[in-house]
Amino acid sequence: MGGPLNERKTKAAPARVLVVEDERDISALVAYHLTKEGYRVRTAEGGLEALESAESERPDLIVLDLMLPGLSGYEVLTELRRRPDLTDVPVILLTARREEADRVKGFELGADDYLTKPFSPRELVLRAGAVLRRAQSPAVAGSGRMLRGGPVTVDLNAMRVSVDEEPVELTATEYRLLVTLLERRGRVQSRQQLLETAWDIHARIETRTVDMHVQRLRAKLGEAGRLIETVRGFGYRYRARDGEG
Repeated sequence: MGGPLNERKTKAAPARVLVVEDERDISALVAYHLTKEGYRVRTAEGGLEALESAESERPDLIVLDLMLPGLSGYEVLTELRRRPDLTDVPVILLTARREEADRVKGFELGADDYLTKPFSPRELVLRAGAVLRRAQSPAVAGSGRMLRGGPVTVDLNAMRVSVDEEPVELTATEYRLLVTLLERRGRVQSRQQLLETAWDIHARIETRTVDMHVQRLRAKLGEAGRLIETVRGFGYRYRARDGEG
């Protein structure tokens, strides 16, 4: 099994990060910089090992290479999103693949972020922090409230989403995106606004990220997904009134 858990004492329990990378020098580099930030880091070199490690000690974040021996990173991500106990674990894809089609596929399968090699360790640390913040505090508004938009209901206290009273499983990123749109119902939100509010990202990042997550969110909401409207050339909005359109 991969490397040992590395940790340093912090006031709060440090987040657990699983780094899945078969190139040991890159794995060590990523583990070093994340450990330096106070995270507990575990490593895995292959896809099967990654899934076993995730099951044995559920991580708070997975940094996942795409080109792995055995199961590919895409296959690992697909399996993570199938397992109820791991479906909401945020995943950052770290890969040498730069083509847009690879990024699109990663987001379609449920990745939360995508970083290409060669990468800046500082950027990786910043993105890891942003992903963890939105995963650990996914609600945009205060607890004890309900948000409703047509058949869609969000219980902000329990962080549960339902459509026509049937529960819907969302990742932390999808949840924040939905809450942001519902909180600002009827108002158009640019892709950049959504990145800054739902993603907690102010740095350079492809706005295609938003499109892919909206596509996945719509699919999970079923017919209610049509309430999330595309505003061409600008962004998205949640339909202002249930009966319009």
